[in-house]
Amino acid sequence: MTDTSNRSTAAGPGEPADWRRMRFQKNKVWMALDAGGRPLRHKNKVLIKYQLNQSHQYWVRAENIQEIDAAPPGSQSPKASPKKQPDPQAPQSAGDPGAGCGKNTICIYTDGASSGNPGPSGIGVLLRYGSHEREISEYIGIATNNIAELTAVKAALEAIQRDDLPVRLYTDSSYVHGLLTKGWKAQKNRELVAELRSLCSKFRDIKFLKVAGHAGNEGNERADRLATSAIKKGSADSARQSPEPTA
Repeated sequence: MTDTSNRSTAAGPGEPADWRRMRFQKNKVWMALDAGGRPLRHKNKVLIKYQLNQSHQYWVRAENIQEIDAAPPGSQSPKASPKKQPDPQAPQSAGDPGAGCGKNTICIYTDGASSGNPGPSGIGVLLRYGSHEREISEYIGIATNNIAELTAVKAALEAIQRDDLPVRLYTDSSYVHGLLTKGWKAQKNRELVAELRSLCSKFRDIKFLKVAGHAGNEGNERADRLATSAIKKGSADSARQSPEPTA
């Protein structure tokens, strides 16, 4: 059943303190949060908008909002296929988020964000090696969320200078994880996926680990903040560079 949403024309229960990426029906949206980090509610509805820099906001039923990793309504599970033998050259997936990140291992957290799908997008990367850390926060212009997720991984791998060290890359994207560890066939973004697979082949020991988004994983949360802050900064810079309308 299609949700009935109402455009916000009044102040409602309060002004949003922050925004969080969620899914509404089949779209990626931004959901308003109160000062305590909880969804801003009014009569069992939550406030959303499709892009951070848009003025229109909408009150929609709370039960129709899902985590970003949840399957879109109406989507079908992929058909079962004959089990394949693992490719020894393919990057491997590890199941324990936090396993394998010893002092001689490069640990990476990546995230991509899109304000709209497509819309203004950013990437966030946190790289760790021993006591050393590096952050990447970059605005990539108008893109889809999947492109942002893939681009974040690409930026991370390109930033690594030593391919002889073990690499553990953490992502909350089922799309990225499936393409790079389960042999999913890319239906879109084929050139970018091919670049990533080529990059992965250069590393002696690389594993991808799937983590839950917004579940308190410190590295994943930092990558998310780097990605969303890149959108805010990039959108603000674009607004300042836009010519003022003439009378």
